[in-house]
Amino acid sequence: MTDALASASMATTVDVGAELEQYRRELTGYCYRMLASPFEAEDAVQETMVRAWRAYDRFEGRSALRSWLYRIATNVCFDMLNGRERRPRPMDLGPAGAPVVENLNVPAEVTWLQPIPDSHLPEETAIERESVRLAFVAALQHLPPRQRAALILAEVLRWQASEIAELLETSVPSVNSALQRARATIASRDLTKSEPAEEIDRELLERYVAAFEAYDIEALTSLIQEDATQSMPPFDLWLRGRDDIITWWFGPGIGCQGSRVLPVGSVNGSPAFAQYKPAEGGGYEPWALQVLEIADGRVVEFSFFLDTDALFPLLGLPARLDA
Repeated sequence: MTDALASASMATTVDVGAELEQYRRELTGYCYRMLASPFEAEDAVQETMVRAWRAYDRFEGRSALRSWLYRIATNVCFDMLNGRERRPRPMDLGPAGAPVVENLNVPAEVTWLQPIPDSHLPEETAIERESVRLAFVAALQHLPPRQRAALILAEVLRWQASEIAELLETSVPSVNSALQRARATIASRDLTKSEPAEEIDRELLERYVAAFEAYDIEALTSLIQEDATQSMPPFDLWLRGRDDIITWWFGPGIGCQGSRVLPVGSVNGSPAFAQYKPAEGGGYEPWALQVLEIADGRVVEFSFFLDTDALFPLLGLPARLDA
């Protein structure tokens, strides 16, 4: 009898775990848009699973399991966002700077927006994937947490106002008001218009890799749009204009000459590359995760994330490359 009860309990445990686990990826996408960090999103989803597991015997199916999990995940995100400053990008903090090394500064008080590999997200429609673009996720961070949740649920997940009101324990008019304010805030942001990664010409990306590895100024110039931008968190300096970007690459950034650039698929819906620059003593050491925005056959935005200690393991990349 005891063995039978134990077997039944184990089967129930496995079933509950599998039932919850099927929502992990879509909850990760939701929590990432809320928190702007893949690591915090992972923590939030794990906490959601733990809370759901502990409360599952009290769930009783009063609402759909998916809605119940989103309610838990939303509350977890609210807890994590309580009293915390938003995660910005360098262009959120001030105007573009001149391409000189004296402008490099790492502000100690800033916690930066972090990118997420598409492989960590669920299969999504084009509209949903557009909402994970770096510029859009950064724009979301300008919204108070409840507005942020309402907008993601409405615009990305296509929930009805009544469903959002139930999750947020508020009224439909309050939800509609929050959505109106949130949409106005997003509309006021300067969002980069670019092509989805899957629609970009592979030959264009191959030309970019070849040009960067050769550090060919003419080839690079031909691939960059005239009003392109570049950011390099954790530095707060960002650049606007192809001339300033090229001046940086062949001036203070000349240490990148001779780098290896490896395609790593899509990050935040955009093509991404792991950059390894020459190391003293030979070989190559991690330098940046490059995320490119492409429009009309040219690069319109470079985001070079320099926190390779955190980001390269996320992508399963090696700690160095041999010569």
